[in-house]
Amino acid sequence: MKERLVIFDTTLRDGEQSPGASMTKEEKIRVARQLERMRVDVIEAGFAAASPGDFDAIHAIAETIKESTVCSLARANENDIRRAGEAIRPAKSGRIHTFIATSPIHMEKKLRMTPDQVVEQAVKAIGWAREYTDDVEFSAEDAGRSEIDFLCRIFEAVIKAGATTINVPDTVGYNLPGQFAETIKQLIARVPGADKVVWSVHCHNDLGLAVANSLAAVLVGARQVECTINGLGERAGNASLEEVTMAVRTRADIFPVETGIDTTQIVPASKLVSQITGYPVQPNKAVVGANAFAHESGIHQDGVLKHRETYEIMRAEDVGWTQNKLVLGKHSGRNAFKTRLAELGIELAGDEALNAAFARFKELADKKHEIFDEDLQALVSDETVTPEAEHYKLVYSRVCSETGETPRAAVTLTVGGAEQKASACGSGPVDATFQAIESVAASGSELLLYSVNAITTGTDAQGEVTVRLSRGGRIVNGNGADTDIVIASAKAYLNALNKLYSSGEKVNPQGNV
Repeated sequence: MKERLVIFDTTLRDGEQSPGASMTKEEKIRVARQLERMRVDVIEAGFAAASPGDFDAIHAIAETIKESTVCSLARANENDIRRAGEAIRPAKSGRIHTFIATSPIHMEKKLRMTPDQVVEQAVKAIGWAREYTDDVEFSAEDAGRSEIDFLCRIFEAVIKAGATTINVPDTVGYNLPGQFAETIKQLIARVPGADKVVWSVHCHNDLGLAVANSLAAVLVGARQVECTINGLGERAGNASLEEVTMAVRTRADIFPVETGIDTTQIVPASKLVSQITGYPVQPNKAVVGANAFAHESGIHQDGVLKHRETYEIMRAEDVGWTQNKLVLGKHSGRNAFKTRLAELGIELAGDEALNAAFARFKELADKKHEIFDEDLQALVSDETVTPEAEHYKLVYSRVCSETGETPRAAVTLTVGGAEQKASACGSGPVDATFQAIESVAASGSELLLYSVNAITTGTDAQGEVTVRLSRGGRIVNGNGADTDIVIASAKAYLNALNKLYSSGEKVNPQGNV
């Protein structure tokens, strides 16, 4: 039998460190449920010491998730680790993941600690973590630029202290596959007690090699890969879960391991994360891109029609492309709607929220003949926002745009429950709408990104708008969907303003591995 390759998903922690990708507690729980449905082994739910909001989200996920291990990241200091331990306390299976930098440049310039002090601190961290759980992972931050002798020394020390997983991160995406594989191979061969722990890798994609480095490490003995949905993450991102998983599955002739992932849940997970974070998936992205199984060339089309495997090494349905085609329409009942939401892992807070979502569904069904899963994900996103978080809400919008005339928008908003009206001109209908909203909100924010994507095909498709705002070092994404793209834009802008207004949003997650 093949050995198990542990899939450690860090979308909710490292993925969330992408600018503007911070998620609310409710959004994190939705993603965690989907990861559990996909049978991810370990869900890194966040960095408990980063903020009270992150702590609460991890704690809520630990209470919710039953089949996957729930993990919190912590720096190698007592406060971080105790916060992590308390956050994962409700988990059926919990893990603390602690880290400290080990490269010469990090120890000297960032930590200002000697190698002896770093080893001592790492050992202390394992001791504190083991007060809460026997499942303790240790990471040597910037291991990819660390000296191999020092890595051997610190790993030996933390294994003796009780670490059960040893993670070797290529924190800055500096390594090449052959080089990284040789590092892993040497560590497994040289570190005393190496056979008593799971060896893990966490690779960043600065040179586009995160997946290649991860797979090279697996071939020489790594048995856990840390990755994210859609390769989301800081800078150029992390190793992509879908690519690692499907590479191992597709090349079973090469890899001596197998995962426990339900691959049919990959595309639904990809779409959910993209919708929540506002990070669209490029069409030519491997496995989950819209064109991943499309064939334009006549020669390719002819070959696939004659025998699929002439040009396809995977089946689209194996990664979930056929899982999102159950159609609802205006004649669908409340029970069918509720059942489909449950199948998508969406749980609304009580009958009132369900009734509101169902009313919105019926309203959408009058505009759009067929409603797909992607429409439902977008539809209920508004319902997962708690009323107290909706400081700004759109009541009414009217836009006038005609050739040769300056576009003008009039809006009515509720601000803290009180209605306010405003109007403004702009270079286009969307700009005019934003100007009108800003004349009320006076947020002082900077618009960093405005992006529009069609949720499904057809001219009646909902448009999904992402707005990224920045103010005082805080970057947030706002999302909105509607068959009217100007309304969707207004919703997205207000969603971003509500996140800026909310004190529960953290400024920047601080946790690098």
